[in-house]
Amino acid sequence: MTRLLLYTLTLFFSVSVFAQQNFNFFGNNTDKQSVNFQLINNLIVIPLEINGHQLSFILDTGVSKTILFNLTSKDSVGLNDIERVLIRGLGTGEPVEALKSKNNSFRIKNIKSTNEELYVILKDAFDISAKMGTTIHGIIGYDLLKDVIVKINYNNKRIDFYNPRTYKKSICRNCESFPLQFYRNKPYIDTHIQLDSDVSTIIPVKLLIDTGGSDAIWLFEGTKEQIQTPKKFFKDIIGEGFSGTIYGNRSRIQNITIGKFEIKEPTASFLDSSSTFNARQFKERNGSIGGAILKRFKVWIDYPNKRIVLKKNSSLSAGFYYNMSGIHVVHAGQELVREKSMTKVVDSYNNDAQQKNVISFIDSYFYRFKPKYKIDKIVENSPAFKAGLKVDDVIKKINGKAAHEYQLSGITEIFHTKPGKKIRIEVERAGVRLKFEFKLEQRI
Repeated sequence: MTRLLLYTLTLFFSVSVFAQQNFNFFGNNTDKQSVNFQLINNLIVIPLEINGHQLSFILDTGVSKTILFNLTSKDSVGLNDIERVLIRGLGTGEPVEALKSKNNSFRIKNIKSTNEELYVILKDAFDISAKMGTTIHGIIGYDLLKDVIVKINYNNKRIDFYNPRTYKKSICRNCESFPLQFYRNKPYIDTHIQLDSDVSTIIPVKLLIDTGGSDAIWLFEGTKEQIQTPKKFFKDIIGEGFSGTIYGNRSRIQNITIGKFEIKEPTASFLDSSSTFNARQFKERNGSIGGAILKRFKVWIDYPNKRIVLKKNSSLSAGFYYNMSGIHVVHAGQELVREKSMTKVVDSYNNDAQQKNVISFIDSYFYRFKPKYKIDKIVENSPAFKAGLKVDDVIKKINGKAAHEYQLSGITEIFHTKPGKKIRIEVERAGVRLKFEFKLEQRI
């Protein structure tokens, strides 16, 4: 996908921010716990134990409830006090059916709560694990973050969880602190944007801090008169939500300013009202800031004191790229792959002394299950579309390398490199091998 995105859920109710503390620190260190995380498509994946079972969850400030949407018999957890509910997210589809479960035990290292609500999606329509190339069981946000202060270090992929009762703010000369406003248990920050270089208007905007969104910035058209798609854009698939596919205009803006930090020429997705109806229930909201910007900082998220602290890292001024191929690739299970093995044989019985201990090699083959990738979606008029690639084509090789030798994130990274890069891709379609070639094209 261009950038995998997770979407804010509207659950038709809200809970008052910062109710009683559920997560508590225990053990020898009750002040701080550190956890390593995976960074996949700018999204933070952490280990979360639910009712004694270790699972993988995305840490998402854009959700107010904990959602479980990928549970197999192998991963099954006992769920308590179940009732059926409907939930809706971004997208144009209908609400999806879910189970609401109460009184569950959550644990991250020595931080634990025994009284957590959990929503289980009965049908995972957009199959997040296939799109990320690794098993993802769910997303967690407010339920955990309201009880801790977190420091996210994107460079070394580590999160420090601090006990807010004992946390002491350290002096940081290059940091800047910003107040957070909460609506339905989700954090918002006031920033400024400039849409176009030939328009000097600086627009104040209120944006959701969304660690569960992998794009740089989303802007909701029409929430302010000036917020309209720039002249240079193209129609794109922004991602998948619980309520269907998210469509929008992919473009680039002149800059976004957060306090003293100026981020130049970030990519931006402009979404219309049909895809963001529920997200617009907070009338002051103009969009969101996602992982492609947040990863350029060391970030302290402090729900208890309603603030966020940013310290720039070395990637602040790096360029912003997007999927310039137009194909959205997903993990499509496994396939048997034949691999070659060479066995060394030493002949120590040769009568000719000069030929004694002759070494020879015998070719043999064995089969292993390897990851399989296919094209899930393709953007119309994109380079891959024009080259003739189609949805459901199974990818066999990319630039001469077997597809199963890549991780999905590696394939995604290839499509996000600089424009003009030549892509040679071999696919299987209806049992026939086909070869295609195109160049990455920057359209904005």
